[in-house]
Amino acid sequence: MQMLKHLFMMLIFGTLISCNSSSVDQERVPLLEVEGKFLYLDQVQDIIPPQVSEADSIQIADSYIRKWVTDVLLYENAKRNIVNKEEIDRLLDDYKKSLTIHQYQQKLIQQRLPEEPSEEEMKKFYEDFSSQFTLKENLLKGILLVVPVGAPDMGNVRRWVQSGDNKSLEKIEKYSLQHGLSYDYFADRWMPFNEILRKMPLQIENQSDFLASHKFYEVSDTLKHYMLSIEAIKRIGETEPYETAKEKISNIILNKLKSEFIMNFENELYKDAIQDGTVTFFNK
Repeated sequence: MQMLKHLFMMLIFGTLISCNSSSVDQERVPLLEVEGKFLYLDQVQDIIPPQVSEADSIQIADSYIRKWVTDVLLYENAKRNIVNKEEIDRLLDDYKKSLTIHQYQQKLIQQRLPEEPSEEEMKKFYEDFSSQFTLKENLLKGILLVVPVGAPDMGNVRRWVQSGDNKSLEKIEKYSLQHGLSYDYFADRWMPFNEILRKMPLQIENQSDFLASHKFYEVSDTLKHYMLSIEAIKRIGETEPYETAKEKISNIILNKLKSEFIMNFENELYKDAIQDGTVTFFNK
């Protein structure tokens, strides 16, 4: 009821405005007017999320109205007091020109360039510039299984995780459905070691020493038991694997293609304008 009363009062105010102003949109319900600018009921309704309480709706509406009024007042005061209007107009023209050119260039790029480089291009780039892809974090391939403390048959589970062969993986999957809390199989892809550590109660001062001395590690907290099997390692300072560098390579190639395309397009545009007489030079 309070929300309805609040809006009702605003509607009355808006009705009074509509009677006194010829510039109000007659097909909409005005709520208020500031400096000849009108705020309408549908604008306020659009910003109120569904299924919120009346109190929250009133607060959201009041905040929006206050911000809207303040923005109008600030803008109108600024226009009256600004000194260098010509500079603002020039900046607006420059921004409009830059935005229009950018939109046109992006449209041309979408029409004339592939969405992503071919696999052959990316692999060749990786081979030619592999020295640019140096790891800044350790990567792993392996298995991380988390089970409740006191879970059954832990001896077999430990052997399955350490083995990692196809039969063991099938047994781990079946076991994790019944007893596991989480099961991460990443033996087929590289994962940052830091990401794995965030899933375990494990504090490591020197990752290199830990990885050099462990192929299997298990640790427990009060509720969970964690088993980590490490099948492959890529260390900090080594060349990043192609699989993880692939996205970066794609972006590098595409950015290069875009830059070259725009530069060539602008050069051709200039040459054509000179040749067909679009550009007229005046002799001094």
